[in-house]
Amino acid sequence: MSFEGFYLLPHPPIVIPEIGKGEEKKIQATSSGFDQIAKEIAEKSPDTIITVTPHGTMFQDAVAICGEHELNGSFENFSVPDVSMKVHINTALASSIYEFAQQENIPSIMATDGFLNKYNSYEFLDHGVMVPLYFINKYYKAYKLVHITYAPIGDLDLYRFGMCIRKAVEESDEKIVMIASGDLSHRLKEHGPYGYNPYGEKFDKEFLDCLKNGHVEGVFSIDRDTLINAGECGRRSVVMMLGALDKKKFNGELLSYEGTFGVGYGVMKFNVISENTSMLDKLETARKTAYERKKEGTDPYARLARESLTHYLVSGEELEEFPNYVPDEMKSIKRGVFVSLKKHGELRGCIGTIFPVTDSVAEEIMRNAVEAGMNDPRFYEVEEDELIDIDFSVDVLTEPEPADKEELDPREYGVIVRSGRKTGLLLPDLEEVDTVEKQLDIALQKAGIGSAEEYKIEKFKVLRHKES
Repeated sequence: MSFEGFYLLPHPPIVIPEIGKGEEKKIQATSSGFDQIAKEIAEKSPDTIITVTPHGTMFQDAVAICGEHELNGSFENFSVPDVSMKVHINTALASSIYEFAQQENIPSIMATDGFLNKYNSYEFLDHGVMVPLYFINKYYKAYKLVHITYAPIGDLDLYRFGMCIRKAVEESDEKIVMIASGDLSHRLKEHGPYGYNPYGEKFDKEFLDCLKNGHVEGVFSIDRDTLINAGECGRRSVVMMLGALDKKKFNGELLSYEGTFGVGYGVMKFNVISENTSMLDKLETARKTAYERKKEGTDPYARLARESLTHYLVSGEELEEFPNYVPDEMKSIKRGVFVSLKKHGELRGCIGTIFPVTDSVAEEIMRNAVEAGMNDPRFYEVEEDELIDIDFSVDVLTEPEPADKEELDPREYGVIVRSGRKTGLLLPDLEEVDTVEKQLDIALQKAGIGSAEEYKIEKFKVLRHKES
């Protein structure tokens, strides 16, 4: 059969009256939106509800599909253990989705307790799923569940996984609805969970506008700075659902949007208008075009870092001559340099030098780019086919100078801590490092310096160069 409905639902535990204890009234529009969707799902009486969540057992490199026969969960982590639920899993449909994903070489696993035991984990019903089900269960319970936890892999792989969901549904003989569970930006207000960032409002508006207009390419083209700084957890769930909507023209009907607690809660239903052509080729073309732009980027620092690692991966040899776009200042100045690689917004490698070990910034970049890709002990070696998904940045350090704790500012200054031969460094302006105490704690841990040991502090600034 086919899908009966598609929905974007948030998952704020505070909307549950037993948890909110009156605070849920401050997001009444969200609560009303939940009820409206729940009643609509009850009218459709689906055999199975497919949920995509960011809060199940997550792997960094593979989508996790629950392979257990049933899942249990409660709101114990939110001080309400008596509010609990148990759902039966549609293992046949889950297995079919997995088989299609394997055929398409999309990284995915069937997550069972036996498999997860080796990671000291287990399958459970997380609040990303329980919050929507709490409202649905008020009106309808005669369903099975397919529980999927997304992974921070490439958007195209998530989209293609959604296409595999659609294929499995079309081969089934059941009525299905799909829920993309996710909150929008967590950075809408200073008193919110992650403070305020203007990119939060920007993301929520752009993202919801794209969905309302059925503009799939727009969702994929939201700029990287906005994505990194928005602090959201729902976009990847939606990308997977958009894959399930491939070959359909649709629009999004926004029932409510609230940011009362500093987090964006959007309740949206999707209306299929007509058949359409597949978006996959267009999305792949846009991805390749963006990659070509990055390779020819205007910032010579980041461009040299990319070209240095690319040359090594292609030829097996280090770049020996400066490309003609490298300016004289990069050839004549000596500085410490850090080269960072991020894949899908997640760190993929970072190697640097506090003090220069070569004769110029350009040589330092060429050396450290290869080191970051091949010899960062935290990661396996970068492969050539990953380069299209990797963003390069270069931090050029100023000369470190002695400092007291009171002089530090984690947004403006990086920090070096020293005790004997033990040294730890942390760059400035890092995501979620927003206090001096946190900055020093991380630097001390990196150095292996105990909290009771005496240590010296130095501060420095960086000139950060990123790919456009």
